[in-house]
Amino acid sequence: MDFTTLKLAHQKTLDRIQAACQAAQRDPETVALLAVSKTRDAEAVEALATLGQRAFGENYVSEGVGKIQALANPDLIWHFIGPIQSNKTKLLAEHFDWVQTVDRLKLVKRLNDQRPSSAPQLNVLIQVNLDGEEQKAGCAPSEIADLAQAIHQAPRLRLRGLMAIPAVRQALHQQRAVFADLKAHFDQLQTQYPHIDTLSAGMSNDMEAAIAEGANLVRVGTALFGPRQKA
Repeated sequence: MDFTTLKLAHQKTLDRIQAACQAAQRDPETVALLAVSKTRDAEAVEALATLGQRAFGENYVSEGVGKIQALANPDLIWHFIGPIQSNKTKLLAEHFDWVQTVDRLKLVKRLNDQRPSSAPQLNVLIQVNLDGEEQKAGCAPSEIADLAQAIHQAPRLRLRGLMAIPAVRQALHQQRAVFADLKAHFDQLQTQYPHIDTLSAGMSNDMEAAIAEGANLVRVGTALFGPRQKA
């Protein structure tokens, strides 16, 4: 993708977020864009960064760490948004600013123990499997409380909120219903942990529904970079 096309795609995505916020009577400044840069090269990330984009999401640990090290740009904020393998937690803890996909207690301990003491607390989201899909990562809603307590008690981690990747739904009202369910879980969690502030939901095909139901971080890849490339 050439720079002009990328610039237009970035602006169109920001315009979609603004329009969705206006429709939901929300301040566009309260919804942030996470550029999903998985399978894109460091040059694409760098190009988008020149347009003011700061937060990037990676699904594959080694690929993400490679870009973080290649760019070595302290202004960029790196989120891990893929399934977590236990043998990769050290790399996550050492290199990323956020991990959005914590879904079991074992990961909480490993990330906390492996986060360097010289680094800021690792920002953590609990991934919730709203549809109970066996092939998809994420904890059951009934497990949120125990995970939240463990993260909150881990000194090197900071609980920031919830994340979900619902099953694909075509109708807007169906999309909104599942995101409303996620928001209800977030609101319930916030009563116990008032500091949590991040609800990560919505992608290229359903960000409007997610924003309508309270998401404040949308994860967008295809609408920015075009069709996904093979890793």
